[in-house]
Amino acid sequence: MNVTIRFDNIRKDFGAVRVLHGVSFELQPGLESDKTSGSASGKTYGLLGENGAGKSTLMKILAGYESITEGELVIDGESRRFSGSRQAETCGIVLIHQEFNLAEHLTIAQNIFLGHEKRKGWLLDDVAMRAEAASYLAQVGLDVSPDTKVSALIVAEKQLVEIAKALSRKARLLIMDEPSATLTSSETQKLFTLMAQLKQQGVTIIYISHKLDEIESNTDEVIIMRDGRFITREPTASLSRHQMANLMVGRDVSDMFPAKAMLAADAPVRLKVDHLTVPGWTSDLNFEVRAGEILGFAGLVGAGRTEAMEAIIGLRPRSSGQIAIDGDPLDLRNPRQAMQHGLTYLSEDRKGKGLHVDLGLRENLTIMTLERYCHPWLDLKSEKQALTQALQDFNIRAGNPQVKASMLSGGNQQKLALAKYLHAGPRVVILDEPTRGVDVGAKRDIYFLIHKLAAEGRAVIVISSELIELIGLCHRVAVMRAGILQTTLANDQLSEEELISHATGTR
Repeated sequence: MNVTIRFDNIRKDFGAVRVLHGVSFELQPGLESDKTSGSASGKTYGLLGENGAGKSTLMKILAGYESITEGELVIDGESRRFSGSRQAETCGIVLIHQEFNLAEHLTIAQNIFLGHEKRKGWLLDDVAMRAEAASYLAQVGLDVSPDTKVSALIVAEKQLVEIAKALSRKARLLIMDEPSATLTSSETQKLFTLMAQLKQQGVTIIYISHKLDEIESNTDEVIIMRDGRFITREPTASLSRHQMANLMVGRDVSDMFPAKAMLAADAPVRLKVDHLTVPGWTSDLNFEVRAGEILGFAGLVGAGRTEAMEAIIGLRPRSSGQIAIDGDPLDLRNPRQAMQHGLTYLSEDRKGKGLHVDLGLRENLTIMTLERYCHPWLDLKSEKQALTQALQDFNIRAGNPQVKASMLSGGNQQKLALAKYLHAGPRVVILDEPTRGVDVGAKRDIYFLIHKLAAEGRAVIVISSELIELIGLCHRVAVMRAGILQTTLANDQLSEEELISHATGTR
């Protein structure tokens, strides 16, 4: 069941850009658990590195999605070069992508066997596929019919379908890329339980995550990459989270959060929201944010935080509520109107709603402010100057500024999205999960950027599921539960225990 992998001087080039620089290390199987039968437990590796470190590229090579430019991939002692993912799957190597690779309009059973359909003569054997799919769903603990369409599933259920699909391929090595990024804490715990079960069955797991607490609690060894190079491989128990973070970025990151600036007692109210009700989501929400203040919003999934902000900028209908910016009452009906009045909102879905990933960096940066560059023809020189300045100001790492946004790492995509939404010069900035799926180095950059926005006199709202993030960044934190604002905690009241107790109603 176990599999041995060796990367030997792996290099990978995309055009003139080298993203992997001679990566070499081994992945050994777990220890034998039954010497009589020869069965063995698996092993869980945590693969760490900043966005752009080369983790996903290396794993795509292992899973057959990318080719090797130079070097050798050795599997169970045999040199291999896969021409596609199906070849890798024949060796028991399966990659679960960060973005789900599922056909939404097909059923669970059809997705599990897509490209590997069972047949009875010339016809598809739907009965056998549904029966086997039900068996795999039972293994991953998903109690739904295999005839359910994927489009009807929630995110956590889709994650389990991806794992069931991997089991159907007889996975010996399962690569999981940021699997908990969109899961709740309870769903994440179920995922870890399932991983432990797979490990006991002899499956080796490579777990890619920026959440160091998850790596610390659920892996046996840690592999760290930086700038396309292998840095080290250590037993997880031998490294603290702080040491992991330092190895990832190549410097000390003890100063993760900037020092909070004192809020002036006479700071004017930038945004005031009164009696906001969003049908089905929030009821009678009241809050205000002052110039120079960072206000956090905490709460469980479904608490209504995102929906309230979408209603404020006109993305979602509201049945009641008054909104004022710098004392001026406004009736905002769409995001463009909100932007014109100095209010901008960056969605938690940077690829779906934040960026046009198939466009270039320049087009993304200026698309919301094109009138600034049209006289009447588009001033490409000014656009390029603006991009050069944004790359510098936001520390966006792009080897070639002409590439599409899709070619940037996750952290650099997030910085580009921030640059885009701040390019119009808003007075009020709403950031929804600004560091989701972002590595520790990029997180620090974003935290200091948020601090800078407040220091410039803007009002900043941060919605986050990471309590440490809210505590480290914000002057105050509003806690919502089931659409109702429970309390607003001052800086000296902020702790994980306080936030959790109000968010769960156990206070």
